[in-house]
Amino acid sequence: MARIAGRFGRVEPRAAARAYLLGLLSNVERKNCWQLAEQAGHSRPGPMQRLLRYARWDADAVRDDLRAYTAEHLGADGAVLVVDETGFLKKGRASAGVQRQYTGTAGRIENSQVGVFLALATRRGRALIDRRLYLPEQSWCSDPERRHAAGIPKDTQFTTKPRLAGEMIAAALDAGITASWVTGDEAYGQDPQLRAALEARGTGYVLAVACSMRVRINHGRTAVRADTVAGRLPATAWQRHSARNGAKSPRYYDWAWIHIGTDCHRHLLIRRNRTTGELAFSLCWSPTKVALSELVRVAGIRWSVEECFQAAKGQVGLGHYQVRHWTSWHRHITLAMLALAFLTALAAGAAPPKRTAEPHQLARSSDPIALTVPEIRRLFGALLNPLAVSAARLLHWSAWRRRHQATARRSHYRRRSADESAG
Repeated sequence: MARIAGRFGRVEPRAAARAYLLGLLSNVERKNCWQLAEQAGHSRPGPMQRLLRYARWDADAVRDDLRAYTAEHLGADGAVLVVDETGFLKKGRASAGVQRQYTGTAGRIENSQVGVFLALATRRGRALIDRRLYLPEQSWCSDPERRHAAGIPKDTQFTTKPRLAGEMIAAALDAGITASWVTGDEAYGQDPQLRAALEARGTGYVLAVACSMRVRINHGRTAVRADTVAGRLPATAWQRHSARNGAKSPRYYDWAWIHIGTDCHRHLLIRRNRTTGELAFSLCWSPTKVALSELVRVAGIRWSVEECFQAAKGQVGLGHYQVRHWTSWHRHITLAMLALAFLTALAAGAAPPKRTAEPHQLARSSDPIALTVPEIRRLFGALLNPLAVSAARLLHWSAWRRRHQATARRSHYRRRSADESAG
């Protein structure tokens, strides 16, 4: 709070922000304004709702503080920037950016909002450091009335997800984040403009692409599909490496790489599942020569952003918000990212200075695993929870919720009746 206190001009939103963060770190089941206000001892959710919607503070400035805080505690050793998106399932059509669209959260097309995120991953940990709400082109960008109702700024235009990712990467690097690599999935690897922008900055990348991607081999003279290249490789071209440690053991795959283009800085990286034979492909570029093991390391780090999403949604309520406004979305998401960064910094500080990664040594060790983000949040939440909550306080909030729900139900029935009469 000392880091971000100066972003709040008045004491009331500053106190509300502190209570909001404490609520996100608590054991509250659903981290929305109602339950966070109850956790904070308020008589109604007004202070939390004002913090997200009307109070004067800049969520982007807090985001800058969060980014610097994360870099300070996680360091730059082996730093990689990871881009990815995640969905937030929603009902109705009033929430900013919501529409029926594919989201990996559900694995299908659902009514949802989609946020594009940037994570910083180092040898000490990983955390989300930036965010953008994706605004669909047809259903939102060309509907001024809908944009105004959701509070979308007039100068916000349609921007593709790879372009949003590029903006966040550029902002992080301009802010002094030290990262030699960027990685992401096919949605970002297929975009030539993003790849060109990274090369122009001298930032290496390992970006996933589809098997149908055409690459140029034979010193750039021949264009061929990536899966065709893989099918022509001899057995000696494959090497076994562990991309990353799984929950129980290192995950080993067979890897191959070939030079593409006309220089020695471009590669097609191919991963083969040792059990199923399934192939995955990545385009790689680096400003200097690198070893295969380094490209494998960066490719494996891509999955760390999924761990960030899982922790953010499960531990600090990233997707628990019940807001519709553009400003409110960015404020809640930023504070949730800050709460996650705090837990990640604690976990990094509590980790042993050197812990062996050799599997057979780990199997014999009787030492407990290092403190994890969920375990730290559980301990922290136990300290935050009051030992006893009065019956009067519990009943007050029960009555408040039920009165509010009755009002909402009456309004809904009244609107339905009016629609049926008009029909």
